[in-house]
Amino acid sequence: MINFKYIAELVELAESSKKTIAEVVWGWESEESQCSSDVVWNKMHAGLKVMQDAVRQGLQEQEKSFSGLVGGDACRFTNADTFLGPVVAKAAAYALGVSEVNARMGKIVACPTAGSCGIVPGAILAVGEHLKCDDKVLVKALFTAAGIGAVISSNATVAGAVGGCQAECGSAAAMAAAAVTEMLGGTPKQSAHALALALKNLLGLVCDPVAGLVEVPCVKRNAFAAVHALLAAQMALAGIESVIPADEVIEAMYRIGLDLPRTLKETSEGGLAKTPTGERITEGING
Repeated sequence: MINFKYIAELVELAESSKKTIAEVVWGWESEESQCSSDVVWNKMHAGLKVMQDAVRQGLQEQEKSFSGLVGGDACRFTNADTFLGPVVAKAAAYALGVSEVNARMGKIVACPTAGSCGIVPGAILAVGEHLKCDDKVLVKALFTAAGIGAVISSNATVAGAVGGCQAECGSAAAMAAAAVTEMLGGTPKQSAHALALALKNLLGLVCDPVAGLVEVPCVKRNAFAAVHALLAAQMALAGIESVIPADEVIEAMYRIGLDLPRTLKETSEGGLAKTPTGERITEGING
């Protein structure tokens, strides 16, 4: 029986069985769902295909969202001269593109939420292209990310309305950081440090959508968080560790979320939503 509630337990299971986090999570999901390992794998592979399609669509289409607030930035970013390295630039562009697809009501994978849907695919697919990975490696990366997301949602929250954007984009960055670390040959412990580094440096991030839409600042925030995840993975792979263990960082995130005022938890009653420009946009959309 495969069972874990905490990151430390997940790491221990992987190390004791000499498996990757992805392999442990794959087996765990098969047991939990009472489906064959092939069925579970195929479902995750289908999710990967949705992510890949969303990236392609996001980079090609320049159509604005219904509100007119976002759209076309992923294409603009991709075609611009950049001083950034190719992996970082792709991660940002892909995350931006997927999030724009979501804003246009296109098909995405909520990983862990629709508001943070670009971060995991942005980071994983950019690194996958750099490493010339096949779909098998990418699917395993998604299992790693899913395992981290399962622990966070079990012990804290991934909902902006409960914990602010640290719970959405912060959790997604943690999931992506752990997955990328494993893709690059990192150990289970290094993946745990990567997720802790990613999440703890987004603690306190508020959810303040202008006009109540998952567009401003959500779409661009996805691009920043995808790059944030890559840095966390690189630090962990270099042997840099989080002083605060992953499970304690997750607990802290939850407590911080509870302490945040409701005005900063998806209500559009604070933060950027209440700036003069934010209020003008809201009035214009709501008539």
